[in-house]
Amino acid sequence: MEAGLESASVMSPTLDDLRRFAVARSLFPPTTLARALDTLGFVQADPIRAPARAQDLTLRHRVKGYRAGDLERRYATLHLEEDFFVNYGFLTRAIHDLMHPRTGKAPWSVSQGRGVEAVLDFVRARGTAHPRQVDEHFSHGRVTNYWGGSSNATTHLLMLMHYRGLLRVVRRDAGIRVYAAHETVRPPVDKADRDGRLDALVDVVVRKYAPLPGPSLSNLVARLRYAVPHWRRDLKATLQRARQRLAHARIDGVEWYWPADEDVVTKAPADVVRLLAPFDPVVWDRRRFEMLWGWAYRFEAYTPAKKRTRGYYALPLLWRDRVIGWGNLSVGAGDLQAEFGYISGRPPRERAYKEALGAELEHVREFLGLGSSDSDA
Repeated sequence: MEAGLESASVMSPTLDDLRRFAVARSLFPPTTLARALDTLGFVQADPIRAPARAQDLTLRHRVKGYRAGDLERRYATLHLEEDFFVNYGFLTRAIHDLMHPRTGKAPWSVSQGRGVEAVLDFVRARGTAHPRQVDEHFSHGRVTNYWGGSSNATTHLLMLMHYRGLLRVVRRDAGIRVYAAHETVRPPVDKADRDGRLDALVDVVVRKYAPLPGPSLSNLVARLRYAVPHWRRDLKATLQRARQRLAHARIDGVEWYWPADEDVVTKAPADVVRLLAPFDPVVWDRRRFEMLWGWAYRFEAYTPAKKRTRGYYALPLLWRDRVIGWGNLSVGAGDLQAEFGYISGRPPRERAYKEALGAELEHVREFLGLGSSDSDA
């Protein structure tokens, strides 16, 4: 607590300082895939490919030589788990272990519960199982899923069993999760261990998304109810402890929080352009985004086409430490197609910007496995 208060009072950062800090600490120098995942803790997943999935678009800035699909190809060797944290994605085993076992009321209905042991025995006997194989064996029928559509009842049950910790994802086939039984024996968790785990989970969130305005910190701690539904009643006290131990400062009437062992950096940003995924840590918190960059970014993939203002999968366009617009990327005729929009109505006039944008587009081509282009950006 004292370290955080002292840090805040000594530094007295400005909003410009926090903006640079947000960019610099999240877009760290590219490293190996394993080290990047350890630093991030978890990476949000999304199935839309425009021009690549969100997890790949996030990692390409942070991993040397990263190519679209590397995470899925190397998943089995990276000691990762797929699971729900504050959102669904890829987590390190250390974080996954903090959340489990998920005890309390089971996430399935009484009727679904009758099939849990049978499905688990089937998966154990096979070693690994694709949802189609489970469905063909049991043919449980169909259920309504979270989004209101229809899906195989066995697929839905597999997802619930995975969430509960009875199954784990061992790989994906064409994007479909393939499961194995998750055979673990974990001792009961006492109060001190529970509080320690909750504090550690908050630290993962803060290190991923800091600096955070107070309302965003509250929202993210509340979202841990998906990670640890069995401890949801303890999240209010968890938030109080976090506010006490994190570094913080009040700027323009808003309290901001970041890890107590980090100093706010204020050095000038490099002349670099980055096209960021809609779920990139720099972008994910829409409240923070608008506070730091002065305009509202919205993810419009699920917005009717006629109502979109920036595009189906608009990627925020970061120039130095400013998000100045957005880009829509696609692949056509074997090459990258790019369209841009700017908050000011036009791109920066600096030559450095044009060169940096060209370098970023070449980076995207390499990431997608396309040939280089000699055309001007």
